[in-house]
Amino acid sequence: MSKLVARIKMLPSESDADIDSIPKILKETLPEGFKLLAHKKEPIAFGLYSLLADFILDDSEGQMEFLEESIRKVEAVGEIEVINVSRQSVSIK
Repeated sequence: MSKLVARIKMLPSESDADIDSIPKILKETLPEGFKLLAHKKEPIAFGLYSLLADFILDDSEGQMEFLEESIRKVEAVGEIEVINVSRQSVSIK
């Protein structure tokens, strides 16, 4: 089955939310079949940051919605925005 890479921007639930804890929580709580590939903090304004993250998931019906629900369950996450979804590259040997 092919895999997808989803780039998702997560905004903090509060101005003092611990955005640095989100990647660790996601790695521990993501269901089987999902993987946090990479992440980075991006400044929004006045000391506020968002988190931009790439996730790997199966290319099957309902997986994207399931990923979004899993991310929204993290207490420090307020809103999410799906930036991009594409097929993961396949390396040919």
